[in-house]
Amino acid sequence: MKAFLLAAGHGTRLRPLTDAVPKCLLPICGRPLLAIWLDLCARSGITDILINVHAQAEAVEEYLAQHNSPAKVRLVREEKLLGSAGTLAANREWVESEAAFWILYADVLTSANLRRMADFHQARAAVATLGLYQVAEPSRCGIAITDEKQVIIEFEEKPKHPRSDWAFTGLMVASPKLLDHVPACVPADIGFHVLPRLIGEMLAYPIADYLLDIGTPQNYQTAQLTWPGLDRAPALQEQAAEAASRLRTSAKPRANRVASGEAS
Repeated sequence: MKAFLLAAGHGTRLRPLTDAVPKCLLPICGRPLLAIWLDLCARSGITDILINVHAQAEAVEEYLAQHNSPAKVRLVREEKLLGSAGTLAANREWVESEAAFWILYADVLTSANLRRMADFHQARAAVATLGLYQVAEPSRCGIAITDEKQVIIEFEEKPKHPRSDWAFTGLMVASPKLLDHVPACVPADIGFHVLPRLIGEMLAYPIADYLLDIGTPQNYQTAQLTWPGLDRAPALQEQAAEAASRLRTSAKPRANRVASGEAS
C-alpha cells in the first residue's frame, strides 16, 4: 500500500524546539519521530510513502538523503501550505489507481497495528476508515459518533459542545473516492472540509495501542517518559475487543443513550 505522511506543519506550539528542528525530526527517546514512522510503515506493509514538507524542508531532505528508508519515499515540497486535504488533491494521480491508501499525520506517535486496521477497512469496503481513541478534551479534536455497526454517523472538528469523547487519531485508510470530496479551496483541511462530507460512508476503528499527539510541549515531554518503542508486545485481543465494545456504546449520541436507558 501507499501512504501520505503529512508533515508540512510549522510546529508553532512546540517552539522553541521547532525553531531549529522540524517537528517530524524531533527526537523521541533519542530517535527522530520520522524514523519511527518509516519503520512502522515498513512493518505494516506500506511500500511507498509521500511526505509533504514546508517549513525547514531542507532539514528533512538532508535527513532522508543520509538515512536509508525501508520504504520508497517521495518528498513533496509545498511552497504554499495546501492543508491536509489540499495535499491529497494535489497528488491525486499518485493514489487514484490504488484500491486503498493510508493518510497518516506525522505528529502522531503510535505503535498501532496498521495491518489489522487495513484488513478491517478492506473487509468492509468503506470510503474511509478512521482510527479513533478516547480523549480527555474532545473540544480540541475531531469527534466522531457511530452507530452499532461502527459506521460514523456524525463528525465535527473541534466541537464547542462535544457529544462524544472518541476522537480521530490522525490514522486513516481511504479509497480514491475520498478525493472526490476535497473542495477546491486552498488550504483545505481533512477534518473541517472532507470528513463531514463522508457521514455514513466512513467506519470507526478503535485504537487500543499506544498513541499520542506530540504537538504540545506537555505531550512531547510525556512521550519521552512513556514511549515503549515499536518492539513491545502487541495489545492483547481482549483490549481491542473491549475498546470496540466501548466505541459502540459511548460514541453514540447522548440522546440515543438516554432513550435506550443508558446513563448520560
